[in-house]
Amino acid sequence: MSDSDSFINEVTEEMRREKLFGYLRRYGWIAVVIVLGIVGGTAWNEYRAAQDRAAAEAAGDALLAALGENDEAVRAAAMSGVEASGNAAVVTALLTASTQQEAGEIDAAAATLGELAARGDVPAIYRDLAAIKAAMLPVGDNATRLAALEALAQPGQPFRLLALEQMAYLTLEGGDQAGAVALMRQITEDAAVTRGLQERAQSLLIALGEDVANSTPTQIP
Repeated sequence: MSDSDSFINEVTEEMRREKLFGYLRRYGWIAVVIVLGIVGGTAWNEYRAAQDRAAAEAAGDALLAALGENDEAVRAAAMSGVEASGNAAVVTALLTASTQQEAGEIDAAAATLGELAARGDVPAIYRDLAAIKAAMLPVGDNATRLAALEALAQPGQPFRLLALEQMAYLTLEGGDQAGAVALMRQITEDAAVTRGLQERAQSLLIALGEDVANSTPTQIP
């Protein structure tokens, strides 16, 4: 290699360095911002995770303390005061409603379940569970409760058969024995019926003097 070629290569390399340093001076702040963003985002996620864990632990401790109360009224009051979020809020609401029901506070239990059923941030399965538990409480007139249950008894709904069962009881309570029998037969003929529910339906049909000879129990436990 001649001296001229060596000189040209050195100049070219120097120009490349200068160009690189120029890019770094001009755009280096972008890399710094990206790095700071990644570090800051990681730290924030860790902080949020720690906060969520602390909140969940606090809610769990409060639930255990409330459930440890011997007096039903005191236990219900303590349960209603527990603050929780996310899935813990769902569990808290269901336990609170159950405790209120045990304490004889039926209206309060219905209100707790109704509030849970109306929450859009709660998964549909839990909203439906709260709705059917609320409809099972002796609160309000039969027509209102039947309307609520009818929405839950549509094909494809997860608690359809349980809703039909409650509708049958309310229909019978209203004096419509034929309607109750028709609802119970829907239950016994459904392929998804569980053994326990089918046995309850057949027992009611027998009590009403209906023939259940053609009803075959399923093998669903």
